[in-house]
Amino acid sequence: MTLENLQHSLDYRFDDAGLLHRALVHRSYGRENNERLEYLGDGALNFVIADFLFRKFAHRAEGDLTRMRASLVRRETLAEIARPLGIGAVLSIGAGEARSGGRQRASLLANALEAVIGAVYVDGGFGECRRVVRALFARHLAVLSPDHLDIDPKTRLQEFLQKSGRELPEYTVEKTGGEPHCPTFEARCIIPGVSRRFSGEGPSHRIAEQQAARRALAGLQGDG
Repeated sequence: MTLENLQHSLDYRFDDAGLLHRALVHRSYGRENNERLEYLGDGALNFVIADFLFRKFAHRAEGDLTRMRASLVRRETLAEIARPLGIGAVLSIGAGEARSGGRQRASLLANALEAVIGAVYVDGGFGECRRVVRALFARHLAVLSPDHLDIDPKTRLQEFLQKSGRELPEYTVEKTGGEPHCPTFEARCIIPGVSRRFSGEGPSHRIAEQQAARRALAGLQGDG
């Protein structure tokens, strides 16, 4: 996999190839990394998706639009889109990240895809950025329905925090254990500005995070 292949997969050729190179440098690799482009790409992605949903679902309430957008821009969906593009193969990461499987880690892939979107925006402008995003998400957009959304605890917690003007949560896997055929995970949900810590357990890190989010939402709603 090369940057040339990636540009072909994106159906976008960079005038400034250095932008694409920067978008694929993780912070573990060096100080000159993709975090600024990731920040920009996150904003551009959210706007493009929000604009699409606003126009396609003209009579849907804000809550439905927010849930649909959250289902599209969440880490798991972004990583699912990034993997067949081959982003992991061309991502520059530190030796420690590489040894721990960073090239296939959902969070790194999702962040890199956002950085690539940010790079397209800087290089080609909003029109090209919108075209690329809509092409990348075409399959997901085609089957999206506000009536068939599984509103998981992490999404519900995110919506609750956004409506109350709070920062979004961060999730960390604190412990792993169990047998190889029956692993167990413990995750923690950390909300900036909230002193309480909420944990969850489960047979996968995803389920553990959902449990932690469910407990956080119950705790915060109880406080209110």
